[in-house]
Amino acid sequence: MRQIPVDTSAATVMVAQPPQPKVKDRRTGERAMDTETGAALSTVDVMFAANGAVEILSVTVPESGISEDLVMGTPVALTGLIARPWENEFNGQKRHGIAFRAVAVTSLAAGASQPKAA
Repeated sequence: MRQIPVDTSAATVMVAQPPQPKVKDRRTGERAMDTETGAALSTVDVMFAANGAVEILSVTVPESGISEDLVMGTPVALTGLIARPWENEFNGQKRHGIAFRAVAVTSLAAGASQPKAA
């Protein structure tokens, strides 16, 4: 699948919604896991401000790559951020979008703790 690296060097990134467990199946509550490493996945909504525009992105991150104490407004760094286009069909309707994935979301606040060990 095509992956597009995202340059965050000129962007301001802040937590919009603290990390939440990513759910694979809403009916059963089954947790989403990384297919390659088996790591539990979470999502972090971030405010991504660059070039005079602001977007809220939902970023999927392995749980071990999330630093502690991420609360709304915390400035963060997104390590290894990629965009992955997707498309599917559900009940005869085509849908498409862009999924965002990062290796780590790390707090830039003074005195912040480091990401959890893998």
